[in-house]
Amino acid sequence: MRKSWIYVDGVAIEKGDYTPDHHYVMPDIQPYQSMVDGSMITSRSKHREHLREHNCFEVGNERMESKPVPIQDTRKDVLKAQLSNMTHSQANKILNKLRDDIRFTRN
Repeated sequence: MRKSWIYVDGVAIEKGDYTPDHHYVMPDIQPYQSMVDGSMITSRSKHREHLREHNCFEVGNERMESKPVPIQDTRKDVLKAQLSNMTHSQANKILNKLRDDIRFTRN
């Protein structure tokens, strides 16, 4: 089993054994005027609510969804389009020519 360690004042302590001797409380945000509608935003909860109401998001906090672009095999599409516009006799002429080419190029 792998263990994780942190360094506190130059001493290595296993993560599960470490309890900080103080807590950090994040202060509330300073009031600001909304650039969307001019209203005053006075708390984090109002800030989140305001963003939701106006379909906005904080730059740097948006979710990045990187979906790979599906590779389209255009050869299949081109061949299907060509074959769908071809008559039966035209397709047979091409197949016969291909058979002849194979037959006469073999050693």
